[in-house]
Amino acid sequence: MSWNHKFVFLCGLHRSGTSPLFRILREHPEISGFRDTGVPEDEGQHLQTVFPAANRLGGPGGFGFASGAHLTEKSRLINNATRQTLRDEWSRHWDLDKPYLLEKSPPNLVRTRFLQEMFPDSYFIVLLRHPVAACLATSKWTGCSLESLFEHWLHCHALFEADRSFLKSVYVLRYEDLISDTNKEMERMYKFLDLKPYPASPMDPSGNDRYFQSWQKLSIDRGRRSEIDSIVRKHQEAIAEHGYSLTGLIPAS
Repeated sequence: MSWNHKFVFLCGLHRSGTSPLFRILREHPEISGFRDTGVPEDEGQHLQTVFPAANRLGGPGGFGFASGAHLTEKSRLINNATRQTLRDEWSRHWDLDKPYLLEKSPPNLVRTRFLQEMFPDSYFIVLLRHPVAACLATSKWTGCSLESLFEHWLHCHALFEADRSFLKSVYVLRYEDLISDTNKEMERMYKFLDLKPYPASPMDPSGNDRYFQSWQKLSIDRGRRSEIDSIVRKHQEAIAEHGYSLTGLIPAS
């Protein structure tokens, strides 16, 4: 099969806002993204047999710690046969008449170099969300401790930052900027992809509010405040390197 397409990989941990961003991107007339596949959030990780999905590596909030999670261009999984298999399996769900082919899965964050090797000259869009919001949202449907979720957030983003310099085309944005002015951020993203702008429905600018409010309540709760204090002491400095803070959180609305 001859490929004259541009591949776009959307990366970001669970509950980072990648699903709504994915739905916005696939509405662009030049982009084909998976739709109605029957798998969770139409994620490509569940539509292929080449590499393990997150649910086989510890699931949301834990997959990044698994030894097989971080993949680079040196992976033994890479060869002509697996490259063709992956393209064949995903092509069943893409509209190949469109020039841009989009895929999103949370583990992409720690597999950018691998995906670039499998699909040369790919574009990578990486979405970060405040760890308080991302971790509290993830904690509701995992058995992971809050401490472990913050460690996972930091670990996965550290792996991405180490891989970032190997990527030819990468665009990093914050969930907070995306919900603050959706169309402005989408215009920048389409410019990165060399596409004409396409209107998007505004996202809810208060997307983090309930999590910030929950964090504030936990920080004064007798049964949880020592846990929150410990997380702040251990991780505030490292999280600040990503432009976020664990203290003084103010809801947008």
